[in-house]
Amino acid sequence: MAVELIHRNLGAHDLSRRGLTPGTAPAHVLLVDLEADFVVRDGERVVLEEGLFPVAELARELVFWLRAGEDGCGDFVFESMSYDEAGVVRIVRGDGGWRVGGVYDPGVWSDPVGWDLLVEAVRGFVAGVRDDVTALGAGPGLIPLG
Repeated sequence: MAVELIHRNLGAHDLSRRGLTPGTAPAHVLLVDLEADFVVRDGERVVLEEGLFPVAELARELVFWLRAGEDGCGDFVFESMSYDEAGVVRIVRGDGGWRVGGVYDPGVWSDPVGWDLLVEAVRGFVAGVRDDVTALGAGPGLIPLG
C-alpha cells in the first residue's frame, strides 16, 4: 500500500486577530498561520496525525527537498517555525525504500515505498495545499511548483 499525506480543513484562524488576510499577510506569517488537520496514512494505518499543522510551510519545504531528486537528497527532517523540535515529519531512506514518520512517535513509520510512489504522494499533497491556499486568497507563489 502506498503512503498518503492528507490535509483537511485548511484555515487561517490567527490572521484576523493580527488584522491580516491571506491576501495581505507576508509569506513568513502565512507559512505558519495557514494550518490544517494533517495525517500520514499507510493504507488504513495512521502513521502521524496533527491538528492545526502548518501544512503550507511543510508543502513548501517538501517542494525544495524533492528538487534534488532521489540521488541528490538526503533524509527529510521538517524544521518548522511552529515547533521547537525538528522532525515533526521525517522521510528517511532505508532498506526497501523511503519511510515516513515523525519525532513525536519515533517507533511508528510507514512501510517502505519506492521513490516514484513517494514523489507521487508528496506532489499530490503539495498540489492540494497549493489549491486550498490559493482558494483562501493567498498568492500561489507561496508554495512554488515542483
